[in-house]
Amino acid sequence: MTGLRAALVTPLTGPLAPFGQACAIGLSLWAKHAARLPPPWMGVELNVRDTGSDVRASMRAALNEQPDLLFGPYGSHMMLAAARSCKRVIWNHSGATSQLSRPEFPQVINVLSPASTYFTGVLEAVRAFDPGTATVSLFHTASGFGQDVAMGVASAAVSLKFEVEVVAFEPGHAAEAASLVPHTDILLVAGSFADECAAAPSLLKHTWRAAAFVGAGVEEVLVPLGNRREGLLGPAQWIASAALQPDEGPDADWFVTKYGAVTGGEPPYPAAQAFAAGLLCARCLRDSGRCEDTAQLAAAYQLVCTTLYGAFRINALNGLQSGHQMLIVQWQNGRRRVVWPPEQAERPLLLR
Repeated sequence: MTGLRAALVTPLTGPLAPFGQACAIGLSLWAKHAARLPPPWMGVELNVRDTGSDVRASMRAALNEQPDLLFGPYGSHMMLAAARSCKRVIWNHSGATSQLSRPEFPQVINVLSPASTYFTGVLEAVRAFDPGTATVSLFHTASGFGQDVAMGVASAAVSLKFEVEVVAFEPGHAAEAASLVPHTDILLVAGSFADECAAAPSLLKHTWRAAAFVGAGVEEVLVPLGNRREGLLGPAQWIASAALQPDEGPDADWFVTKYGAVTGGEPPYPAAQAFAAGLLCARCLRDSGRCEDTAQLAAAYQLVCTTLYGAFRINALNGLQSGHQMLIVQWQNGRRRVVWPPEQAERPLLLR
């Protein structure tokens, strides 16, 4: 019986360190407690490496140790750099860009929902609760992330019969561009967390029927807004209280308990995403009986299941995740409450 060697390359220092460290803890919990592997493998030896200032160099160092399994870093920019640096199969649990798709990146197994779906649920929820809304202002960064979100909004708006007015801003210049945003029924804001915080005071001087920020989906991002955060909507990849019942691996209560025993706190979404990637990888090993890259890839494209993170199914045409559904949260009485999709909603959506 032998052990499998797994490598995780993720930011452990720098501004993204809290997210990368959460990934490392989540995947470590999988390796220690939940890696149900088929014979002849017994256990997982996980090597966690900091991306540092050079993702490609860190990836090369990890690959030099010849891991059987490879897990990518937190963040779209870093994950893109990691995928460009090698041809090995990489489990992508924390890079939401739709660029990590076929045909350019056939070796990437995408676990999380792409950024193009971030605001789809917001528009669906508003249409369901307020059929009379008609117009949307989309304020987004001109970076790849913002363009990704904008592409998804444009597609959803057509099917839901919204008219969209778009204002793009250069990264770092959201505050001065905020005055250009037209006053419509719905406001959607997609930028870096810093840009969203900088533009929010100006944007929220208006009264919108609904206002959504990407950062509103994360617990700590818009804290500086204080009471002005109340009522804001945001996308969330995962929230423990709204987790689905899994048919693969332990449930959310188990994970929350194990994570709390290590950290003393509740697991954020990057930890759940990384843990789920481990579960899905192990399932693919059990289904195929082999750990070669080609076997992992083939099994992943056949796999349909549900972990504590949500549903898993890969779109065979573009390689993006199509099973997992984004949660839409709203800040109500100082707390994030899931308001969409209906089957996971904790509270009804409140419109202004």
